[in-house]
Amino acid sequence: MNEKLDIITIGESLIELSTPKSLTDATTLDKYYGGDTLTTAITALKLGSKAGYISRIGMDCFKNYLLESWQEAGLDISHVKPVQGINGLYMLAMGLECENKELYLYRRKSAATNLSIDDISADYIQSASILYSTGITQSLSISAREAVKKAFAIAKENNVITAYDPNYKSQIWSEDEAKEAFEEISEYLDILFLNVNQDSKVIIDSSSVDNTMKHIWDRGISTVIVKSSIEKGYYVGNNGKIEFIKFYNENSVDSTGAGDTFNGAVLHGISSGMPSFRAAYLGSITAGLQVKGIGAIKSIPNKEEVYKIFKGTND
Repeated sequence: MNEKLDIITIGESLIELSTPKSLTDATTLDKYYGGDTLTTAITALKLGSKAGYISRIGMDCFKNYLLESWQEAGLDISHVKPVQGINGLYMLAMGLECENKELYLYRRKSAATNLSIDDISADYIQSASILYSTGITQSLSISAREAVKKAFAIAKENNVITAYDPNYKSQIWSEDEAKEAFEEISEYLDILFLNVNQDSKVIIDSSSVDNTMKHIWDRGISTVIVKSSIEKGYYVGNNGKIEFIKFYNENSVDSTGAGDTFNGAVLHGISSGMPSFRAAYLGSITAGLQVKGIGAIKSIPNKEEVYKIFKGTND
């Protein structure tokens, strides 16, 4: 019998190599790890949730580093499968005074592209309170899309809360592909995260928050959280009620992984029994602190730092 988990995420891990300098000037790069759903899982874990991860990693020179790092962090990796192949990698450089961000991604034919329905265990999914994945995971391959769909279907059948973020990136796939991937799993969703300037336009062809909320609610998805960079905050919609929460911090050093960090904190809050509005405020604080550093996961703040601010406010 699997240990009861608060959150399980499905996705792709990547090696992160970062520097505060430009890649032209840097002589060393800091090694860490990243990936959108992994960032979400680690955020929830650092805030106090029990988190699990479903993925495949390559048996290259980074395999032991990844597995040992995740075990040390307390992440359940019982459903991370080492396979022949390589791990994806990205290089992140901030340039002069962090004004000229450079991001280079290398993930073609990585081990995670081999994710499939064989990686989805009904018993493991049922052990979670919340299951989360993204369009990034679906974009890996056809078999990865099938894995995500199977996992969400199992979760829905077993009253496990399901959460999803399209996390649309034009560099990864087309708008039509992203929309089709969303349509495959939308009937299973309880919580949807959207960026109004990217995801909403792709999914429902609208950049209106009100139209987005109504459209998604009409589809039976009860909780919708829409990020607006223009209005610098999050619109949280739950069963017909909408509330706006400002960004905790509008000045970022590096926004890599900020949305994934926000999602992880929100899911932690919801799994802890918080109303979605309050969980989103926790997410805003966590993401606001995370963007003060360079790198996705290594900049996630600890629980004490986040909750000192969270408990000290009445917002």
